[in-house]
Amino acid sequence: MTDSPARQTEQDLLAAKVLSGHLHPSYTAEFDGTTGGAAGNGTSNSQDGLLEESSLRLQGGDIHRDLYRIQANAKRSKLLARSATFSHPSPSDYAASDISHDEVPVSEQLAPGGFRRQYLGQQSRSLSLVNAPVARNFVSFLELYGNFAGEDLEESEDETEPDDEANVEEANERRPLLPRRQSSKRVRTQGDASNVQSFFTLLKAFVGTGIMFLPKAFKNGGMLFSSVTLVTVSIVTMLCFQLLLQCRARYGGGYGELGEAIGGRRLRSLILTSITISQLGFVCAGMIFTAENYSSFLAAVTPSRTVPLSTNALIGIQIVALIPMSFIRNMSKLGPAALLADVFILIGLTYIYWYDVSSLVEMRGLNPTVTAFNPRDFTLTIGSAIFTFEGIGLILPIQSSMKQPEHFNKLLAIVMLIITIIFTSVGVLSYGTFGERVGVELINNFPQDSKLVNAVQFLYATAVMVGEPVQLFPALRIVEGKIFGHRSGKQNTLTKWKKNAFRTSMVLFTGVIAAVGASDLDKFVALIGSFACVPLVYIYPAFLHFKGVAQTNLSKAADILMMIVGVCAMVYTTSVTVARWAET
Repeated sequence: MTDSPARQTEQDLLAAKVLSGHLHPSYTAEFDGTTGGAAGNGTSNSQDGLLEESSLRLQGGDIHRDLYRIQANAKRSKLLARSATFSHPSPSDYAASDISHDEVPVSEQLAPGGFRRQYLGQQSRSLSLVNAPVARNFVSFLELYGNFAGEDLEESEDETEPDDEANVEEANERRPLLPRRQSSKRVRTQGDASNVQSFFTLLKAFVGTGIMFLPKAFKNGGMLFSSVTLVTVSIVTMLCFQLLLQCRARYGGGYGELGEAIGGRRLRSLILTSITISQLGFVCAGMIFTAENYSSFLAAVTPSRTVPLSTNALIGIQIVALIPMSFIRNMSKLGPAALLADVFILIGLTYIYWYDVSSLVEMRGLNPTVTAFNPRDFTLTIGSAIFTFEGIGLILPIQSSMKQPEHFNKLLAIVMLIITIIFTSVGVLSYGTFGERVGVELINNFPQDSKLVNAVQFLYATAVMVGEPVQLFPALRIVEGKIFGHRSGKQNTLTKWKKNAFRTSMVLFTGVIAAVGASDLDKFVALIGSFACVPLVYIYPAFLHFKGVAQTNLSKAADILMMIVGVCAMVYTTSVTVARWAET
């Protein structure tokens, strides 16, 4: 049975009384410079005119600061308790108490390890970046990439910054002093994200570069076929998300861990390989998109209207910028830049809607070159649609971060409905506005002599480039873990630079692939969606559900059907996309 609050307070006062016999005799707790006196000079005037000393000015006061605070807090609590007997405490009393309150009871501070717990609490409250609600929410979103697909991709503890010790979930004396390797199978505690925070986090997870490729995808498939395809892909994707969540509810863990628990280590490796390929593909597509938009921007703002740098040269410049950014181990350090990038994307989408709607009103209808179905290139639409909806890597960590994970399915359904409306509307409006003239990089279709268009183009391209190291991070950590294991680079300089050399080679590799695919970006995007994203979203979840969860014959038949459809779609769309690419 736990002690009552009154009993606890009595024990705290008794402990403080014993402690007071060991403090400097010149110290008076009521007028300590830290609690409301003249802290600047270390003294304070008492009510009877005597000049009292702050603990900071006493011999050994700085070293034994916490001991003096225990005495001050105990006496202040006693005064407040007495005043509450006759009247309500004044706001100033509460304010004075809050200033120096350590949020650790006196009895716990006197216990072994009490000062250490107090220090960790003070450090966690002193982090300035996470004090702002918006920044805190966005930094939390970036940290989800450390648990991409539910996997533990964070650096080992001895590679983490020293200040990160303040963020440990439970600071007790049983935690070993020597760092140990983090395991992806460590206990995952329940998160503290609200439903509103999780809602916007899900939106961030899905709305990215893929939306810019949809107008050209609508041209490849036709207005009617592309609209139906987008809605169908959304529904099927949502069903597959549910299959994965059901597996997670029974077995726990991340995507790869589910594969190992149900299908063995080979399936885990296969899942992680698909995640790596898809993330590298997203980075390559982003580099091509950024290079071509920068090229159009430079052509528009230079007097001669000629591009001073080729697309491959601009990809090379991105490589130079991306290499040092890939060395960052702590994703939260990219928080301010990535938050600004999201603002740029929002500005770009707002302009796209405004221009398309106003143009359609002026034309009084759709562009006459719009077709309902394109039998030649419709397979490219399927791959692009799957590419756009690929957000399965953040589904599991977002659910884990929620305070009420039982509400996740409802939030996911709402978000999927919203992004389906957004994606479909962008494709319909932009294709309806430009018709056959619509290009892969949507912003290039807008008037290039407009300063506003040039600004939007530059900002959106910059936003995509800033997001590249975030998307590259899961792929780097997965492959790095296979090569180096969990050897620390914090304590071993040679290991650290081996890892940096590996990350440099990975960035160079993505740059080469981007240069190869720069000539046909729409086909490159469709190929990534068909080959890398289809297994992750449709095949693996259905297989895991079939082998680990399904009980009835009907559910097993549905899983088998989903796997067959996924394999056929992957093989057919991939082969057709490669064949179309070879023709050009």
